[in-house]
Amino acid sequence: MRKTVSILGCGWLGTALGKKLLAKRFIVKGSTITAEKINELEVTGIQPFYVKVGPDSIEMDYAAFFNTDVLLIALPPQRIENIEEIFPKRINQVIQFVEKLKIKKVILISSTSVFENCNITVREGDEGNPNKPAGRALLKAEKMLMDLPETKTTVLRFGGLIGYNRNPARFLLGKTDVSANTPVNLIHRDDCVKIITEIIEKDIWGEIFNACSPGHPTKKDFYTRAAKIGDLPKPEFVDKYENYKIVNSDKLIEKLNYKFQYPNPMDYLKELEEWAYRI
Repeated sequence: MRKTVSILGCGWLGTALGKKLLAKRFIVKGSTITAEKINELEVTGIQPFYVKVGPDSIEMDYAAFFNTDVLLIALPPQRIENIEEIFPKRINQVIQFVEKLKIKKVILISSTSVFENCNITVREGDEGNPNKPAGRALLKAEKMLMDLPETKTTVLRFGGLIGYNRNPARFLLGKTDVSANTPVNLIHRDDCVKIITEIIEKDIWGEIFNACSPGHPTKKDFYTRAAKIGDLPKPEFVDKYENYKIVNSDKLIEKLNYKFQYPNPMDYLKELEEWAYRI
């Protein structure tokens, strides 16, 4: 019997994942809050649903979205005031449907922002006091889902997403006073999709995984090259000290026997350079 995966927040990552799962004969449902995106999902074969998760309620066209074998939650915290209180409330609304419909398996897309910038290599279990409210909100959400007694949740803490025609230098456009030697924690979308797919296929539940490319070039090396490839103004770097973290993904590599397709973010820049040269 074909399994169903529902992707709550079917954006840039979720749509790519949905296409991959469809190719593997899964039934895929994807949620969005825009009519334009509903049309885009329909074209891919992903069953589109309107689902808007608020802190006090969920607006949706059909509750059938939550009738699924696996629920993947890809709702990043918004950059708004009080997100540390609002985001866990949104997750609680989702949990009510998880419990009501007895969804047995959940994947939460979290972030490396749950770790404090404490100038060390961080592993699962090193969560301390995240620097940003969004990181603290995600940490609360992780615990809420992991504590569900009748549901097995796996948490994936992705680094910054890169890939395809998204030149990462755009994120630092116009920035000045950027710390040159701070290491980056990034992951290619293809690796994200493959990791999620393997979690589902190998039935790996009740785990928390860091998921970043093992290579951590400096901001100066990575973004200078990205800017050059995209013919963009490079950020202004300075040799100032900035607190950092290096996110270790050894647990994921060992548990899944996983081999990163892009073990270093610089590998992606080589590909981006070739693509730019072709056009």
